[in-house]
Amino acid sequence: MTERQAPSDARDDAEVRYDAAADAPLANEAEIEAQAAGDAAAAAAPGAAGGGEGAGVDGLGCHGGKDRLKQAAEAAGNSELLARYAADYPTGPHDQPQSMCPAFGSLRVGLRMRRTATVLSGSACCVYGLTFTSHFYGARRSVGYVPFSSETLVTGKLFEDIREAVFALADPALYDTIVVTNLCVPTASGVPLRLLPDEINGVRVIGIDVPGFGVPTHAEAKDVLAGAMLAYARGEAEQGPVQAPREGRSGRPTVTLVGEMFPADPVILGRLLEPLGLAAGPVVPTREWRELYGALDCAAVAAIHPFYTASFREFEAAGRTIVGSAPVGRDGTADWLEAIGEACGIARRKVTEAKNAVLPAIEAALAGLPIRGRITLSGYEGSELLVARLLVESGADLRYVGTACPRTRFSEADRDWLEARGVAVHYRASLEQDLAALEAFEPDLAIGTTPVVQKAKERAIPALYFTNLISARPLMGPAGAGSLAQVINGALANKARFERMRSFFEGVGSGHAAGVWEEVPQAREGTRARTTQARERVVEGSVGC
Repeated sequence: MTERQAPSDARDDAEVRYDAAADAPLANEAEIEAQAAGDAAAAAAPGAAGGGEGAGVDGLGCHGGKDRLKQAAEAAGNSELLARYAADYPTGPHDQPQSMCPAFGSLRVGLRMRRTATVLSGSACCVYGLTFTSHFYGARRSVGYVPFSSETLVTGKLFEDIREAVFALADPALYDTIVVTNLCVPTASGVPLRLLPDEINGVRVIGIDVPGFGVPTHAEAKDVLAGAMLAYARGEAEQGPVQAPREGRSGRPTVTLVGEMFPADPVILGRLLEPLGLAAGPVVPTREWRELYGALDCAAVAAIHPFYTASFREFEAAGRTIVGSAPVGRDGTADWLEAIGEACGIARRKVTEAKNAVLPAIEAALAGLPIRGRITLSGYEGSELLVARLLVESGADLRYVGTACPRTRFSEADRDWLEARGVAVHYRASLEQDLAALEAFEPDLAIGTTPVVQKAKERAIPALYFTNLISARPLMGPAGAGSLAQVINGALANKARFERMRSFFEGVGSGHAAGVWEEVPQAREGTRARTTQARERVVEGSVGC
């Protein structure tokens, strides 16, 4: 199999040419075998898979401590990878948000793509948890797993096992792409997925590392895979014609949408763009490989979620302009249409007409369903600042916004707008910070993650889970304003019910004395303190992946 030409670092106004043929030609079997032999030899070389002297990973578990895992990964040759992740997904002021395993994000992206096989390499407990969660969230597809032992990990046999599994999966009748993901321990040991062939029998092979000690949140892990796929697709488009979109090419210039969105949002965005002579393009992460070409073949990119750093790098390398924020509320919609018009070279008259066509309807929706109440907001999806803007324009007394995602240049407009209206914005917010805001502001409604919602309800404060009840609703255009106000006002109206429940359950105990007792258990603070100190000594410096 011939080597695929590496994509260039930058292109001005890159052109995507489409091939009339639906399927890529298959590689020659003899070439595949020759490449396989070469890869096997490379993997067998001393230290090739991070198993040589100095790797320091023999017996290293995923709970061995973040610092130790990082040191092992750097010793195994992954220092460049970790440096890139540190630049793309910076932490601070907190080290890392308390969130689910980040690999869940990239896993979901692959599982939702047509003709895509997913293989995980990591500790069995991690793989079990990830597959369980993915199926809980509706994945109806198998997840491949390549198990390992200390021996296969440090000798390089694990890489050979992964490579063998990929060759066995590479059936072009079933798959366009195979995604192989290293979790914490294989990344720490330096298992070199970069040595896998770029393609086998015409099936693309994408190898990524998503360690918990390098990628802070599951939201950013989506970008790890989306960025890797865009880089591969950009290289293909630079070499020659590629597959056309399944629905065909748009007759108008398109705006690619980056970020997870409610299904109705792309439709609403398409209506907003129509007066400008533009159309909504594919949504990244995509649901099919060929959509990546359409995403690259755009007039501009809308950074609906601003933290897709690796993906934006690929768009900029293709010469595409990126527009931050989103059309939420009256001000957000006006500013976004202006920015899109400027990026796409649309005549000022058309931009004004587009604004005049939609802004009165948004103003009417906001005025017709006002929100009256003090609110705190936190989440880890990346759309927290957009929701916050919509709440403020709806009349809410919003005091605090916390997001697990990092601050980027594409969220600056949203941050500036919110802070100008007295809203405290915190990036990389910790659970403790979210709870402190709940205590300090005593809101009428708390929107947040599961532990924030739990703590609010314990205090008889109505609360909504951000991921399932807020981010899973349309946010943009007139429909977004009305939809959000309905659920928020419904929750605010529940305050009296929470007060009645607290009164009903008063006296049943809490904490160590939770329940109904004839003799209430007494707290043994001395024993508790000694146990806590002993546990901290045992797990000092450890971190789960």
